Amino acid sequence: MPLSEYEQRVLEQLERDLGSDVKLGSAMARASRRRGRYVWAGVGVVAGLGIVVTGAVTQLVIVGVAGFAVMLAAAIWALLAPRSTVAASGPRPATGSQTGRRKADKGFMARMEERFERRREQGDI
Repeated sequence: MPLSEYEQRVLEQLERDLGSDVKLGSAMARASRRRGRYVWAGVGVVAGLGIVVTGAVTQLVIVGVAGFAVMLAAAIWALLAPRSTVAASGPRPATGSQTGRRKADKGFMARMEERFERRREQGDI
């Protein structure tokens, strides 16, 4: 189903606003983590699982707990890997401009609510 003219305008405006949000741009432009770190973490989880099974077979609780700790440590090590950031692609507000600072202070939803109120007052909605 095609969008109406109003919906197309709103969608274009949302796209422009999302492109000008510096914080969102930097968050979305982060590079992914290295694949090798996930591979080693997977090896650590499998090794920990082997230790847990060994602890269950030998009925030594301490060995099972140690295996679980190895699995948990490997998973946390993979998930907490630092990410490198890529420069945000999109227009940034001018450093010295008052309007740029004011936009950066307001959140995305606050700006959208203000625009909605303006449109409602003008009778566009």
